[in-house]
Amino acid sequence: MRHKQFFCLFLVTVLLLSSLCMSLSSCQMEEGGSSDVQTLYVYNWGEYISDGSEGTDDVNQLFEQYYFEKYGKRVKVNYSTFSSNEDMYAKVSSGSASYDVIVPSDYMIQRMVKEDLLEPLNPYMHLIPNYANVSDAFKGENVYYEDDTKNIYSIPYFYGMIGIIYNTQKVDENDEQLGSWALMWDEDYKRDILQFNNSRDAFGTALYYLGYDVNNATDEQWREALELLKKQKPLLQGYVMDEIFNKMQGGSAAVAAYYAGDFLSMYENNEDLAFYYPQEGTNIYVDAMCVPKNARNKELAMEYINFMCADAVTIGDSEYNIGESNALYTYYASPLTTVVESESYQEEMGDEAMDILYGMAEDVEAQPYLNLDDDGLIRLNDLWEELKVESSVGVGIYIACGAIVAALVLLVVYLILKKRRWAKLYD
Repeated sequence: MRHKQFFCLFLVTVLLLSSLCMSLSSCQMEEGGSSDVQTLYVYNWGEYISDGSEGTDDVNQLFEQYYFEKYGKRVKVNYSTFSSNEDMYAKVSSGSASYDVIVPSDYMIQRMVKEDLLEPLNPYMHLIPNYANVSDAFKGENVYYEDDTKNIYSIPYFYGMIGIIYNTQKVDENDEQLGSWALMWDEDYKRDILQFNNSRDAFGTALYYLGYDVNNATDEQWREALELLKKQKPLLQGYVMDEIFNKMQGGSAAVAAYYAGDFLSMYENNEDLAFYYPQEGTNIYVDAMCVPKNARNKELAMEYINFMCADAVTIGDSEYNIGESNALYTYYASPLTTVVESESYQEEMGDEAMDILYGMAEDVEAQPYLNLDDDGLIRLNDLWEELKVESSVGVGIYIACGAIVAALVLLVVYLILKKRRWAKLYD
């Protein structure tokens, strides 16, 4: 009997250990620790890559297949998204997560270079031959956001400008504010206006409207921009980022400041939307692919970046233009000459979209954001907190007042009912 018990115990122990080993092996594979499957961690903006939806190319899946066919090794792209440069920076700079490829905007690249958070790409450029497809307008001295002529830290992914999206069913076409940032402060659309939920873009809308330099504004001008944003708060439906798609496409908001490429994406689903670049001036930006200093798979990251800049790539029995696939899906302006000069791309985009993206409203002055100095970053953070905290306090007061009123009403009803019940007992 004891031998049988011992054997059963032994068998159970072996099974548990086997199960544990299999679990650990599985975890290693998911974390990229397996020699069979390598994991590439990519951190990008939302809605910013062709993902296979609605018959489009699944670019990450194609990379996995391409890499296996080229090297005979399996790779898994672990793809996650962020909604603002500030959110991305907080996560990468804290070291709480390790990514192999990230896609910051120009001013954030400048900051991360200054803080030594990015890997110089120079030693790896032989792995990025498709860099030749990048327009000269995004190379050398034209890369205003790297501040280092000796090193290359980024490869441009997309670029564009910020404008104002409005719903023609809600906004009067004869409104005098059309064409100006003033539409974002128009009381006719109270509770129907959407503002950026990130500090640099939100303050940018106010600074451009006021006619101030977004990179060299004085303390007084920053404070004036804050007061303007405070005046705007009662008119807002909310501070948003990716949520803007549902709100503007669904017709639940009238006016919003956002990126031109996203307008074109929204317009495809709602032709009541219209767009313009504000006459007072606006932001022009570049989003670029970078490799963090703490990346674990740097050479694999370079392969991925090179793939993103590719034109004709044969995978299986088919040929793909990866840069064009991404550009057609996102509707953002491409820095790749192989995309912009493609007749199929131009034809599918159409003249109006090409003009919005590449005409760049030549009569409107466009200015990029540059990284602020340490004092400027502290000031911007403090002003943003003051704006958002006051918003929270205001909402909290309304909620508290509502709760108090509701409690008082319930108390009065209770006392009335109680009085009636006692009156019946004594009748």
